[in-house]
Order: sequence, then C-alpha cells, then structure tokens
Amino acid sequence: MTDILYERHGRVRLITIDRPAKMNSLDFDANDQLTEVWREFDADPEAQVAVITGAGAQSFCAGADLKTYTMNFARRPAPEFRSKFTNGPGFAGITRNLDIDKPIVAAINGFAISGGFELALASDIRFCSPNAEFALQDAKWGFHACDGGLIRLPQIVGMGHAMEIILSGDRIDAEHAFRIGLVNRIVAQAELLQFTLDYAQKLAARSPLSQRFAKEVVRRSMGMHMAEALRLESASFHDLGQSDDLAEGTTAFRERREADFKGR
Repeated sequence: MTDILYERHGRVRLITIDRPAKMNSLDFDANDQLTEVWREFDADPEAQVAVITGAGAQSFCAGADLKTYTMNFARRPAPEFRSKFTNGPGFAGITRNLDIDKPIVAAINGFAISGGFELALASDIRFCSPNAEFALQDAKWGFHACDGGLIRLPQIVGMGHAMEIILSGDRIDAEHAFRIGLVNRIVAQAELLQFTLDYAQKLAARSPLSQRFAKEVVRRSMGMHMAEALRLESASFHDLGQSDDLAEGTTAFRERREADFKGR
C-alpha cells in the first residue's frame, strides 16, 4: 500500500501524505516511503520545486503514529536503533540529515502536530488554511522534539515565541501562527492547494541555480560568525556569476522578456 502520493506538475512535484484516517500521521513504513520520495525529488534534474501537503481537509500531518513507533522502539536493539535514529534522514525525510537545496513549499491543510510541525518547519515557505493548528506536544508525553523543532522554530519565530510553544505543548491557531511569522499566508481551505501549486509554478520559472546557491548559503551560514557568513555569500555569488543562467537572466532583462533558465 502506498501512503505517499507523488505527482508531476511540470517542474513542480506534489507530495501528499495519504493517510487521512490516521490524521496523516506517519508509521515507520510511511516515513520510509516519504524519505525515498524526497531522495527521488532531490536527484531528479527535471524537478525544481516540491509542494508537501496532507490528504483531506483536517490534517497536514499529525506527526508519528505513536502506537507503531512505541512498538518499534521496544523491538529494536538500542545501540543499532540509536545510530539509525540519530544519523538517518529524520522524521519525514527532510527534517535532518537530508539537505535539499531546491525550494520546498508546505500547504498546511489542518493539524501540524509534533513531527508534522517539524516537517512544516523544514519547508522553506509555509501556507496554511484557516483551520490549521500547530503544536509541539512532546512535553505532554515525556519527551521533546527531536527532528529539528528545537533548532528551526527559534530561527523562524524568535526565542520567546518558540519557548512558549516548546515548553507548554499548547496548540496555536492559524492567526497566531501568521502573527508570529510561522506561516507566510493564510489561504481558504478550498483554495489552498491550487494557490500553493500556482506559487510553486512561479518559483519553478525562476533560476534553479540561483535558488539552490541561495538556499545553500542560508543553510550553511546559520551560526557562522558574520564575517565568515558574508565571505560564504560573496563566494557563492562569484560562482553563480559564471553560470549560463546569469547570462540568460541579464539578456532577458535587456530584451524585456521572461528568462528561459536551464539550470546551468
């Protein structure tokens, strides 16, 4: 059974977690399927932008299917499982140890809870429906976020907002999420997916090299000293300056037409 749908829309790839009866939570098999889909997207030269969403109108992703995760934790040898858990690609593939320098846009169509919240945080841009709710509920069950939530959330919303969410385990609604900068826009549920796909198509018309170079600089510069980060940005700009895409972009500007980027 396939729990993850992977559809092609030109240069955009639509990834759907298709487990609505389970609030689009991920058991181990679905998690592995999603990881492989991300690897396919990353390796495909024709795939430029990904959209990630959940099936139905209730949940984006409710995190791990805790019943199956608890059983797997109990059955696996501790040293072997700890190594795979720490060094593997993380929940839903992109939350850790799988760096993808292509744009990823989340269409958050409902609950984004714990690991599902971390999946949204690992995306570059987040749009949500008015019924969306967000939480890192781990503190209620005796553990804490382990797939990027403790790291990415303060970078996105600031320390104070992040600590409120992390330490309380409380849910926040779409308006609160928009107010603190967690989501970029709130879009009506019926329009969310098409809006996100249209936005992704716009991103796919931009220079893929520019996007990849820029995303890599942003990712690698986190935590760097300012002078070192600025050197990284400058070096990346220099390397991008040798590309065919830059030549095409400047030519298109002079000729007052849309650029036709090839990613070279």
